[in-house]
Amino acid sequence: MHPTVDKVTQRIIERSRSSRQDYLDRMDQLKAQSPHRSSLSCGNLAHGFAACSQGDKDTLKFMNKANVAIVSAYNDMLSAHQPYEKFPDMIRKAAHDMGSVAQFAGGTPAMCDGVTQGQPGMELSLFSRDTIAMSTAVAMSHNMFDATLLLGICDKIVPGLLIGSLSFGYLPTVLVPAGPMPSGLPNKEKQRIRQLYAEGKIGKEELLEAESKSYHSPGTCTFYGTANSNQLLVEVMGLHLPGSAFVNPNTPLRDRLTQAATEQVIKLSKPHGGNLGLGDMVDEKNIVNALVALLVTGGSTNHTIHWIAIARAAGIIIDWNDYAELSSVVPSMTRIYPNGQEDVNAFHEAGGTPFLIRELLNGGYLHNDVETVMGHGLERYTQQPELEGDKLVWKPAPEKSLRPDVLSSASEPFAPDGGMRVLDGNLGRGVIKVSAVAEEHQIVEAPAVVLNDQNDLKAAFDAGDLDKDCVVVVRFQGPKANGMPELHKLTPYLGVLQDRGFKVALVTDGRMSGASGKVPAAIHVYPEALDGGPLARVKDGDWICVDAKAGSLRIDIDDTELAKRESVKPDLSAYHHGYGRELFGWMRRSASTPEQGASFFWNHEA
Repeated sequence: MHPTVDKVTQRIIERSRSSRQDYLDRMDQLKAQSPHRSSLSCGNLAHGFAACSQGDKDTLKFMNKANVAIVSAYNDMLSAHQPYEKFPDMIRKAAHDMGSVAQFAGGTPAMCDGVTQGQPGMELSLFSRDTIAMSTAVAMSHNMFDATLLLGICDKIVPGLLIGSLSFGYLPTVLVPAGPMPSGLPNKEKQRIRQLYAEGKIGKEELLEAESKSYHSPGTCTFYGTANSNQLLVEVMGLHLPGSAFVNPNTPLRDRLTQAATEQVIKLSKPHGGNLGLGDMVDEKNIVNALVALLVTGGSTNHTIHWIAIARAAGIIIDWNDYAELSSVVPSMTRIYPNGQEDVNAFHEAGGTPFLIRELLNGGYLHNDVETVMGHGLERYTQQPELEGDKLVWKPAPEKSLRPDVLSSASEPFAPDGGMRVLDGNLGRGVIKVSAVAEEHQIVEAPAVVLNDQNDLKAAFDAGDLDKDCVVVVRFQGPKANGMPELHKLTPYLGVLQDRGFKVALVTDGRMSGASGKVPAAIHVYPEALDGGPLARVKDGDWICVDAKAGSLRIDIDDTELAKRESVKPDLSAYHHGYGRELFGWMRRSASTPEQGASFFWNHEA
């Protein structure tokens, strides 16, 4: 192992020793009681299989065959999740062919951040993760199941499914992807048209035409945002079948992989002699493997929040220093939009996740002594699936990348580090992703332009108030203020300013999502403004330095003087009602800091 990767891992193991053991003890107690339907009364069990066929009822009366829970985030509106409509029937058939049963245990909500960007609904997005976790727990609470298949892909959905399932971590669990849509309008052209619209040079009709050519069919959006980061990280953790993350939907290979996932989770179940559950696989080493995979691919900044919450659900405590230290030594190996111009389909065709895993194993960046749904170790995950007639086979990833402009080797990376850094200073603590930020833009010192609402940025841009070097501070965007929405809508305007030659940066207690791009953005800054953090005391014209190289986020005012300033306290009531936001007030009030996972499950835990 690379010594720094090993050092960070050992630090996490030591930090988590007590909480991890508590979690494992709880799972062992639950595992000893399974299969849980054996403890159900006759009335309980009769309710549990009342709608089943007689054959399934006969199977479920006994405890020597598996009953697989299907937990799905299917809906028609998410292009990534629409293919899941037909998955339950495929899964049921595959389970029957194994002499077992599969039941649709429950559905979870699944909102599309692409639809809600810049809209009120985005203020529910972060909290949808913990809602999904609770929905998953409700689905699994009937004690009818021996194994779980999780159907989910996008932003908060995979983290929510994992958090919920880890409460049932004694059960074997496989995540079942549906794959990305085929490539559409090239990303460079999409970015160009968005900036033209931001400048008022084209109208809404032209913009909609371009967007519709980008997001055009069933499947995941093809840029490397949070959804596709989810898929890559889960595969590197060994919770998918090998090489399955980026196979397009509605293809024979995709369908065969779904059948194979069902067969595999049944083989892992206790009635078939299995002894390992999800909680055994999501351990400290596999969490570190996920962080390494995130960093070497320039993945979503959202996972500096979500993977902290996933780890805590398994009793593992990680923090931003772990990310930063790993990022300082792992190589940058991909150029996928927004860190390049090609998409995940090009990455997959270049050799994809199997090639990446082999390179990282050979370089000592990944732990190989981990448990996966395919057995011990990650060697199976260096293989990619193919169909030979109707037979599913796995073959080694190519020896060399088939697209070295998209996927590099570990020995000849695009950059020597992972490009994610922690910022600390008298403005608070946050993170910044610089894998897509040019070297000359990684330090910005300029006067502040302070906004309390993201929608005010367009007005300031249109008025010419931003035609200068500036650090745009968008505050009161943290979890307690308004649910910590993604602020991706700001990117085109800030990008235009940068293209005009101005030095520009963003500082916010909100999020910027997996689409964080060429403009330096200090995000997830806490203490958030609503809690009286320093951001609440910044004024227009204050000199601010965002220094990604030194890891510094500072305002050029004496700390004592800054502390004397009165905190701004805007009226945020308009963000707390309408579009269902009034139902989430208790989540806002009890949310923890971003570095604790921005969750109300583990608020203020050490």
